[in-house]
Amino acid sequence: MSEVTMGMIKELRERTSAGMADCKKALVETSADIEKAIEYLRKKGLSKAAKKAGRVATEGSVSSYIHGNGRVGVLLEVNCETDFVARNDDFVQFTKDVAMQIAAMNAQYVSPTEVSEEEIAKERAIRMELAKNTGKPEKVIEKIVDGQISKWLKEICLLDQPFVKDDKKTINQLREELIAKLGENIQIRRFVRYELGEGLARKEEDFAKEVAKQAGLA
Repeated sequence: MSEVTMGMIKELRERTSAGMADCKKALVETSADIEKAIEYLRKKGLSKAAKKAGRVATEGSVSSYIHGNGRVGVLLEVNCETDFVARNDDFVQFTKDVAMQIAAMNAQYVSPTEVSEEEIAKERAIRMELAKNTGKPEKVIEKIVDGQISKWLKEICLLDQPFVKDDKKTINQLREELIAKLGENIQIRRFVRYELGEGLARKEEDFAKEVAKQAGLA
C-alpha cells in the first residue's frame, strides 16, 4: 500500500473541501490514489458537506434528553437552514442521538475552539508538573504533554468524541454525513448538561454504561 502523506491529504482537501480526517480515510481506503479518493468522497457525499459549512443556519430545534432514572438531563440546540429540514426524521434522530451522547460522555464544549487559552495553559501546567516526576528529558516531556492535551481536548469536546452508538465515527463525522444527506448546513450550536447533585459529594455512577444499556447497546 502506498504511503499517505500530508501533501496528499492537503491536495485532496483543496480539491474536495472535505475534512482532513475524511480525506485521510479516503486515501487510506484507495491506496493513496487521489482520483479514486475524490470518487470515494463524492460517493460518501462528504465533499459536499464541507462546502455547505459556511451557509447560514438559523432554523433547527431545541431538544431535550432525560436519562431514564431522571438523574441526567440535556438541553441541546441544533441549527439547520430551513424549518422543513428541522422536521425531517433524520434531523430529529440526529438531535436525539447527540443529546444522548452529551448525557453519556459529559462533553463540556462543542469544539476545541471554545476552550480558552487560559484553561488549556492551566491543564498543560498541571500535566507538565506531573510529567517532570518521571525524570524524562524536557523535550520528551513536552511531546508527552502535547499528546495528553490533544487527547484531553477530544475527550471534552463533543464534535471530536466517538459516537456512543458507533465508535468508528465521531460526532462531527455523523454531522457531516447528515449534511451530505439532507443538503443543508447543520451546526450544533450549544448545550447544557444537568446532573442531579452535581458538585455535591455522592456516589459516582458510570452514566455511559447506563445510557448504552438503555439504548440497547449493552
